[in-house]
Amino acid sequence: MNKFFLSRCLVRLLVIPSVLVFNTFPMFASIDYDLVVARDGSGDFTTVQAAIDAVPHLRKERTYIFIKEGTYKEKLMLPSTKTNVSLIGEKLEGTILTFDDYASRKNSFGEEMGTSGSSGFFIYGDGFSARNITFSNTAGPVGQAVAVRIDGDMVRFENCRFLGFQDTLYPHGEKSRQYYRNCYIEGTVDFIFGWSVAIFEECVIFSRGKGYITAASTTENSPFGFVFLRCKITGTAPENSVYLGRPWRPYSNVVFIECELDRHIRPEGWHNWNKPDAERTAFYAEYGSVGAGSDTTHRVPWSHQLSKEEAVKYQPVEILGEWILNQY
Repeated sequence: MNKFFLSRCLVRLLVIPSVLVFNTFPMFASIDYDLVVARDGSGDFTTVQAAIDAVPHLRKERTYIFIKEGTYKEKLMLPSTKTNVSLIGEKLEGTILTFDDYASRKNSFGEEMGTSGSSGFFIYGDGFSARNITFSNTAGPVGQAVAVRIDGDMVRFENCRFLGFQDTLYPHGEKSRQYYRNCYIEGTVDFIFGWSVAIFEECVIFSRGKGYITAASTTENSPFGFVFLRCKITGTAPENSVYLGRPWRPYSNVVFIECELDRHIRPEGWHNWNKPDAERTAFYAEYGSVGAGSDTTHRVPWSHQLSKEEAVKYQPVEILGEWILNQY
């Protein structure tokens, strides 16, 4: 018997129920880990990429990969053929997946990597989930430097951290649906940006300096873009120095519902990125904001304050689908 088999069978993870906007859906399960990653050699693999590579292509069952504490500096890729993969860290602050590329860094051909190329983790596989993991880009304040880019559909992060400066988190796929719960996301400029439909529930959104939180590029026919539910919007940025968002593309769609906005949020709330036409096409809205930055008196006139009836439609299951009740 493989000496790691017994330990994997004994180590269990209790999945806590998801609490949605108005309802609680019980969802308990215990998990046997299929693969273990440990830098010290006490697992099946010493690198995360090696464990990903070991997952069978297009496997229908879920593959659980347990990552022991440690800092894993790797440029990671989850291909589209690696479906239903779950990464579970031993400890949030101690299980760190990191890299330090940035957009202006030269590749082996002497070309700039670009924003997408700077990502430390590319997620193309559908059904991916992560829990108790820190994803970090340690390039520093050197321009665009992505920690994670996500293209796969039905992707879930729970109790994870995303660390960086500009362009930290890139929900990229136009047809990708993503769910973030109890996560911490930090950055400076446009640090949550992209095309995907993504819900951030009870997360901490932390601005490390003046700038913009979101830069959504929502497609014209998508009724939803980025939705923040009961999040804490805070940071160390100076007072009145951070916008809630600006439109990377004309139909940028971002909504904050029952969020706590700290004093670093600018009174006008939103910026048009010097694109007057985007004021007619972008959809920026709030409902029930509280905190020092929640005064809507001076919000830009082309933004919206939702009614209770309008806000009710922003339910995770309604927006993303029932997969979020079953995936863990």
